[in-house]
Amino acid sequence: QVQLAESGGGLVQTGGSLRLSCAASGIIFSDKTVGWYRQAPGKERELVGVITSSGYTNYVDSVKGRFTISRDDAQNTVYLQMNSVKPEDTGVYYCNTNRWGSVYWGQGTQVTVSS
Repeated sequence: QVQLAESGGGLVQTGGSLRLSCAASGIIFSDKTVGWYRQAPGKERELVGVITSSGYTNYVDSVKGRFTISRDDAQNTVYLQMNSVKPEDTGVYYCNTNRWGSVYWGQGTQVTVSS
């Protein structure tokens, strides 16, 4: 059974930092592309960034230069380092991957940025 578990969310002030984790079980991250998404209240879920199996990363323009995705294959975990956060970064953050045509999501972790 594949499970993704996000953690590390919380309340942070504008300009602060958070590191989110996405730990996987039942699936090996090292050969997968893993995405981070977020959903703000009243808005659709949007892609924040991805990391491929080769370590290539790409980000939505609004977080470029502030957020960094990395992976620790030994821990089967992907991270989202969030720096210089802004109130518009508030939302529930999810990680996502897929295998054999099935898409897997974690339960999400809440990030709230106070102004």
